[in-house]
Parts: sequence; C-alpha cells; structure tokens
Amino acid sequence: MKQRPVVVWFRNDLRLADNPALTAAVKTGAPVIAVYIYDENAAYAPGAASCWWLHESLKALQSAMAKLGMTLILRRGGEAKIVRAIVQETEAAAVFWNRRYSAPQVEIDKNLKNELSNGDVSVKTFNASLLREPWEIETGSGTPYRVFTPFWKKLKEFGPNRVSPLPAPKKLQSEKLIESEDLTSWNLQPDNPNWAKKISAHWSPGEFTAINTLDNFLENAIDAYGDGRDRPDKELTSRLSPHLHFGEISPNQIWQSVQHGMNAGNFSEAAGYKFLSEIAWREFSYSLLYYNPSISEKPLRPEFAGYPWRDDPNGLGLWQRGQTGYPIVDAGMRQLWRTGWMHNRVRMIVASFLIKDLLIPWQHGAAWFWDTLVDADVANNSASWQWVAGSGADASPYFRIFNPITQGEKFDPKGDYVRKFVPELKNLPDKFIHAPWKAPEAVLAKAGVTLGNNYNNPIVDHAHARNRALAGYSEIKGR
Repeated sequence: MKQRPVVVWFRNDLRLADNPALTAAVKTGAPVIAVYIYDENAAYAPGAASCWWLHESLKALQSAMAKLGMTLILRRGGEAKIVRAIVQETEAAAVFWNRRYSAPQVEIDKNLKNELSNGDVSVKTFNASLLREPWEIETGSGTPYRVFTPFWKKLKEFGPNRVSPLPAPKKLQSEKLIESEDLTSWNLQPDNPNWAKKISAHWSPGEFTAINTLDNFLENAIDAYGDGRDRPDKELTSRLSPHLHFGEISPNQIWQSVQHGMNAGNFSEAAGYKFLSEIAWREFSYSLLYYNPSISEKPLRPEFAGYPWRDDPNGLGLWQRGQTGYPIVDAGMRQLWRTGWMHNRVRMIVASFLIKDLLIPWQHGAAWFWDTLVDADVANNSASWQWVAGSGADASPYFRIFNPITQGEKFDPKGDYVRKFVPELKNLPDKFIHAPWKAPEAVLAKAGVTLGNNYNNPIVDHAHARNRALAGYSEIKGR
C-alpha cells in the first residue's frame, strides 16, 4: 500500500539545519512535500526591503533542497486555504510546521490545526524560532515579565529548550511534484527602478551565509562587542538580524555556538553573554508580542495614547530622507535607504529624534522601518520603538532624550560614519562634523558646505524640542 506523504509548511524558518518541523517530517519515513506560502494581504506581510530578502532567501533554500532531491513548492494566497488544498490534492497524512507568535498568525494556525485534526490529518507543531516559548519564561507568580533584566536572568538560567542543534537532513525523499508557482512571478524584487541594487551589494541571504556570518563574528569581533556594538563607525556587530528574522539561522544555533566558544576559551564569558543578552532582547520582545497583541499599534502604557503628538508630514519626510540637518540622524537614515539596515545605536538616536525632537508618533517611525529594513521583525520593531518612546514595557524613561550632537561625538568621534553616508560633509574638520552650523563661515567654505543649500540647517532646535517633549510628558502625567 502506498504511503501517504506528509507536508512541511515553511514560514520564517528558511533553513534545513535545526529545523524541528522538517526533521520530524523526515523521521516519519514518508515522502515529504515542502511548501512555502506567500500571502501579500496577511497581517505583517513583509515590507519592500524584506520582500527583496525573502526572494533571495527562498531562492537559496530552493537550491539547497534541490541538492538533497527535493523541490520547494511555492503557492501564493491565503495560507489556510492553500494548506487545505495541498492536503486534499496529495492526500497527505500529516502537516508539520514551526510555531508563530503574533495574534493573527496564532489564530490561523490554531483554527487550521483544529480543522485538519478533526479529519484524518495529524498536525505537529514545534518551536524553532525562540530559545524558549513565551509561556516558559514567567515570574514566580506565573505572569509574563515586564522588565528585561529578570527575564534575561531566568532565560540564562534555563537555556534553550534543545540541547544541541538538529543536523540538516542528508537526503530528502520527495513526493511526486505538484504544481508550484515560479518565484519571479511574485514580483518580490523591485523593477524600474531597481533600488535593491544598492541593498544587494551589502547582503547575501541564505542559510549558508548565515552560518558563515556567525562564525566570522565569533572569530573576529565578539571580544570587542561589549563596547564596539555602540560604534557605528566600526564593523563590530554581528549583522545576523535579517538571517535570524527569516529563520536562516536559529537562536539555538547561535546560543550553542557562543557557549562552545566560551567553553573553549575562544573569547570571554563577558563578551559571550553580552552578545547573548541581545538575543535575549529578541526573546523578550516576542514575549511582549505574545501577551500584548496590539503592541505594534498601541502603547503598552495607556497614558501615552493621550500624548500631544504633532502632525508634521514635512518633518517626517525630511527624517525619512535623512535631511534633518543633524548629521548622525541623517547618516543613519541614509544608511537605511542604501543598505536596508541601520546600526542599532543609530536606530535609537533616529527614533528618539523623530519621537521627542519632532513629536511625531512612534508608529510612523515603526511603519517606515517596516518597509525599509531587511530585518523588519514585528516583535523587535514594536518593542524597540516603544522602548525609545517610553510607552513600552521596561521602557527607557521618557525624560531620556538623546542629544544627536553629543551622541554623534561619543559614538562616531572622528565622524567616519557621518562622512560615509553624508558625503557633503566629508571635508569638515572632526570638531564640527556633528554640528556643522557651529563652524565658522571660512571653515564651511573651505569644506564646500553651504548650509541651507547643499546641507540643511537643523530643522528643529534640540534644546527647545527637548523642553517641548518634556512638557508633553508632564501633561499626560498630570491627568
């Protein structure tokens, strides 16, 4: 009697190694049908930059699967409808997938699992994208954490829920081919103009590159990560965030590799745990998302719903284009546009400027990041913007308002980062690179800078803006 196939539904887990859903499906010994579904109308459908990455990542996964004898089936449309259709078309005995954590996605998965299980189709789900499920890391009273430090302490104590990363299958037994759409027909890559040419020069999506990126970071940069992660003028961060978001590498693989490096004495425990604490912030963000489904739209601290925000489309546009007149802010926004990524220290600076200098709601900034970041992740993006805004869990105090001049001077002391992304200022002396309006006219002329012409004057006075932001905070506190 012919054995019924099983379906593996890939989502943000675009890898072969340490993929528990794939491993479990292969272990059944049945033919495996691997499927990826793209629903452009789904909640949290990828923005433009992430669509470019998705195309490249799927292409890499298709190639890796082909070497093992399998075809990745691509379908476009409503997820539940397509899974049901594939199960019916192939008479599949089981469907395997790795879990998701946003409310709309959880609802789709829960309903589909119930529906399929009520028939004669088994559904098996797994944790592949977190070290621990959100409900596994709780306070002593059984509630989710709202402060990061104790969350990190508990996570460090527990460690990941899998001791060793799962190896990639050596061979995949594929079922007879069913209809698959062509990846290019999804139009995930931009055309006319192809703005992704700039981004593609900086990235190589896929599982193979993700592993190499981690190895390179652990070999060459992690010891300097503690202080170096705040220096946008130096290459001292891991740049793993987009690989992690798309599941080309798992947090478990990262955790185990770092632990191995510490145990082998390749780098210090202080450096290793400092890096792992950033992985833990991602875990904390997912816990917040799971227990607070509206985190991407509404402030976690409800009083911030009444903050006196300003409607300033001109200011928002200048911020988006990197034309605020504050060099470190403009460098960050231009790095984002050119590379699809921004250094994390600078993300905090530009976010603070939008929220607290311009008084523009954080949701506008989060939406821009969603469309322009290759690592746009709903949990990280939402929790981090709310942290800067002061409206989230364990938030930065609202009165902590980054000064874009002193931040630039501290973390880009020679102006190398600014000069790279704001070339019109490249000939200014270090002394004035973060505040060109303070330079004498003769210095500006010698550097070829004409304020208000080839580089903007500051669009807001920071000292005035800071007082205005604090007045708004006092207003909502007094209600």
